[in-house]
Amino acid sequence: MRSVLNLALECVTGAVETAADGTGVAFHRVPAAARAQLADPTLDFMSTVPSGVRIEALTDAAVLELDVDLTHLVVQGMSSPGTAVDVVVDGALREAVRTTRETVLVIDLRTRATRTHPAGPETLRLDLGEPGVERRVEVWLPVSSALRLLDVRVPAGASLRPAPAAGPLWVHHGSSVSQCSEADRPTGAWPAIVARAAGLSLTNLGLGGHCHLDQFMARTIRDLPAAAISLELGINVVNLDSMRERAFLSAFHGFLDTLREGHPDTPVLVITPLICPAVEDRPGPTPFGPDHLFHAAERPEHLATGSLTLRRIRHLLEQGVALRRRAGDTALHLLHGTTLFGPADTLDLPDGLHPNPAGYRRMAERFLPLAFGENGSLRQASSRTGSP
Repeated sequence: MRSVLNLALECVTGAVETAADGTGVAFHRVPAAARAQLADPTLDFMSTVPSGVRIEALTDAAVLELDVDLTHLVVQGMSSPGTAVDVVVDGALREAVRTTRETVLVIDLRTRATRTHPAGPETLRLDLGEPGVERRVEVWLPVSSALRLLDVRVPAGASLRPAPAAGPLWVHHGSSVSQCSEADRPTGAWPAIVARAAGLSLTNLGLGGHCHLDQFMARTIRDLPAAAISLELGINVVNLDSMRERAFLSAFHGFLDTLREGHPDTPVLVITPLICPAVEDRPGPTPFGPDHLFHAAERPEHLATGSLTLRRIRHLLEQGVALRRRAGDTALHLLHGTTLFGPADTLDLPDGLHPNPAGYRRMAERFLPLAFGENGSLRQASSRTGSP
């Protein structure tokens, strides 16, 4: 086997930045300058969880080996289910490659204290088929674990080069329900299901806990060559109680103003929050309880002025999109999140906030025709349509 790490890095897509140091290569979904300004270790961690990031290569190798260093973040009292990597060969999805060899980072959500259970690197062996036959290979990296790539190897004499893009670029930004750490495999994340079915190249900027209408994410999307853009907004604002109504409205319009600087005519779909029973009519924050459910925190009545519930956020987003459309932005569209995952779906909401794998698949089935179907709001970006 010979190392082709540098060639493999040329085949990586779906990341905003690639950062190499003496400990390996990380694929970031948030720019370094933004991470430095915010100085939040949870943002750093989520940035290196490569949801939607993949190696897309043309290779005649029979086997591909990846040396990886994995870190899985779990809440105290819970355990890691392990890490999965997906392989797609000439469009056909193979069985996921799974490992439990990962560093586990345990966090106490009450105190924010962490403890680490370290593990060494793991080698993932991906069987691709008969040697000497060039094929398109996609290696979808984890949605639940931070990853550092240490090496990539192919048999001596085998070739590896970048594959053409799967289709036009769809950029999606959102919260943990877009990062989809609860999916049972990387291609089980709902944006990945949709992208594969619609023939699109995906950049998934869903960031667990970090969708707050940040200007650095607006600038990131502005500067990407997106053919279609979708924004799942609102839940993290309630989760952290990070804004009141006055700031939220200004941040929403400022985010879209920045985005439109680079994409004046690109179709943009704003997705309002999915169902979250605890905060439909109560403001956040939403601590994670000993029952492994998210709850609305108790708060003094005098702090209620201007606070945001999910129902209020949906109303504000609906008003904001309508206002901008009346002003001439007819490429801006709205999708109610409860259409994707609503009150009838809560049996697939085990912690009260995040859908389970079946819930994510259902979201994809519903989103695909609404966004990329014949009359979908993002239809012009799709090269083909299908079903998950």
